Amino acid sequence: MHSHSKIALGLVLCLGLALASAGFAEISTPAQKEKTMIQHATGPFDVKVNPLPLAGPAEDATLGRMSIEKQFHGDLEATGNGQMLTAGTDVKGSGVYVAVERVSGKLHGRTGTFALYHQGVMTRGEPRLEVTVVPDSGTGELVGLAGTLKIIIAEGGKHSYDFEYTLPEAK
Repeated sequence: MHSHSKIALGLVLCLGLALASAGFAEISTPAQKEKTMIQHATGPFDVKVNPLPLAGPAEDATLGRMSIEKQFHGDLEATGNGQMLTAGTDVKGSGVYVAVERVSGKLHGRTGTFALYHQGVMTRGEPRLEVTVVPDSGTGELVGLAGTLKIIIAEGGKHSYDFEYTLPEAK
């Protein structure tokens, strides 16, 4: 494994461990113009993160790129696939990641796809994580989906989600 991959993987693991000890972070998105009820979807998910080569003329040991593969269970029965970019620093416990993933499956029985945008920042061990539905990314029965997804990492590394979202009524 290249040193940039080790650093990136370490950053992801550190961010995960810090999130586990701190709970989780969330952000709010602007309310949809249509009036819809806020709904919650919860459940566990499995995730695999694998190092990928960086593009560009010279590799930098502080940068990393990874693939993300998820299997969501519970209220969201779906798969997620995407990519993550990371940057580490010389200061222990500091770094960032951004990721985009496409989720495909059923949300409370409604079928379609949507995209999630991740922004994770770790400042000397203090995490902040924002995962937001990409505006207008919903397809099929998920057109109009908006919301934020909290990632919860329990001790032992078990992952779960709490997805707060709005979705126009089915037609």
